[in-house]
Amino acid sequence: MLAKRIIPCLDVKDGRVVKGRSFVNLRDAGDPIQCARLYDEQGADELVFLDITATLEARTTIRQLAAAVGRQVSIPYTIGGGISGFDDIRALLQAGAEKVSLNSAAVRDKQLIRRVSEAFGNQAIVIAIDAKRSGNRWEVFVAAGTKATGLDVVEWAGEVEQLGAGEILLTSMDADGHKAGFDCELNARVVDAVGIPVIASGGAGGPEDICNVLKEGKADAALAASIFHYGQYTIGQVKQYLAERGIPVRL
Repeated sequence: MLAKRIIPCLDVKDGRVVKGRSFVNLRDAGDPIQCARLYDEQGADELVFLDITATLEARTTIRQLAAAVGRQVSIPYTIGGGISGFDDIRALLQAGAEKVSLNSAAVRDKQLIRRVSEAFGNQAIVIAIDAKRSGNRWEVFVAAGTKATGLDVVEWAGEVEQLGAGEILLTSMDADGHKAGFDCELNARVVDAVGIPVIASGGAGGPEDICNVLKEGKADAALAASIFHYGQYTIGQVKQYLAERGIPVRL
């Protein structure tokens, strides 16, 4: 069995790492380069940086960040947010990012997924899906969680796989930042519908929550922010907890 990955997520706004609840009420969580270096030292498997400002100036900043992170860490990292098209993606990959994460741009132009996959390989493209529960289904939201699309999350996950996505970053908007556990049902539904890795995001309050989403939610990796940013747990502590419960991790 492949090792499960533990991935800190760094939401970046105006050059700082921030964290909120259900995508609002943001508060400062530090310098992105310092955070990245710390998580690399702690044994993170990968890093994800998401620019949540999504302005022209922010896209320039995030490209500079991609290059700076590449000089500071030895682990793979993904950059997303504010990406408008193919040229942005190429610039981020050339700057040093291993992968790019697409959300709004992928919904707006589905063929962009295919173009990126054909140009750089499907391992370079992660589709971020922000999911909000609506009855017994989940709807895809874009524009930093502010705009409903009408798309069904499970169906969209299957479609992006067919278009060439290599991975899905699945965030429960309902659970995000509340530290009360992941939406394991959501994750399991998507995992069962696709053949590419699924990263669970939204709801990590501690190692037990991560353990649950890797087991019950069937996720290939777990993303977390608050518990790492504010020193509640180290990555090493989380991995040790998982290893003691039979979950394969890279120690």
